[in-house]
Amino acid sequence: MREEFVRTALLLGDSAIEKLNKSKVLIFGIGGVGGYVCEGLARSGVGEFELVDKDTVSESNINRQIIATHTTVGKYKTEVMKERILDINPEAKISIKNTFFLPENADRFSFEDFDYVIDAVDTVTAKIEIIMRAKQANVPVISSMGAGNKLYPEHLKAADIYDTKICPLARVMRREMKKRRVESLKVVYSDEEAKTPVKEIIDEESKKMTPSSAIFVPATAGLIIAREVVKDLSGVEK
Repeated sequence: MREEFVRTALLLGDSAIEKLNKSKVLIFGIGGVGGYVCEGLARSGVGEFELVDKDTVSESNINRQIIATHTTVGKYKTEVMKERILDINPEAKISIKNTFFLPENADRFSFEDFDYVIDAVDTVTAKIEIIMRAKQANVPVISSMGAGNKLYPEHLKAADIYDTKICPLARVMRREMKKRRVESLKVVYSDEEAKTPVKEIIDEESKKMTPSSAIFVPATAGLIIAREVVKDLSGVEK
């Protein structure tokens, strides 16, 4: 047992760490939530990653994203995260795709090659396509719901999409999954009522109001997702 993972092995068992070392995960979105998913999985001993995101780090990310510092501004998030994971676990295998996942480019991704798929993107069309592709490939998938305009991480929980409430994004996804006859979908969501930003900032590209955010909710959501993935891959509760 490598020294880096001894404490986790004391909690989960040696066989769980061996399973995690052999696991390959596909992560869409390396932002406020996805960055902490990567952090949690890397520190738990997951052995192989594919990271998908086209964004570069901006100064506005520094308040909540684990990869965002003044020295990483302007760099691709995937590349910064790859370097960070390798600093945690030099034996990890990491591939990156500097692109946004869209229905139009979905055929570039071999979902069946992975043991778990993590959806940490923002757009509904991309989320639906990721989930449906994972379901078709019979690969476990977990999806992050809305983390913006919220302050209290204690409202976060892992649940089936059909058991969610209050979260507007979860409401949309419930409807879309029902239309597609998806029987179940594991998600992490918050039942906190969203706050109204104290002032309006309009995103120049999307023309939508920029959501408020702080580190507490997206970071915790990412770590809860990582916990669920670790539990499922290692089989510790079976």
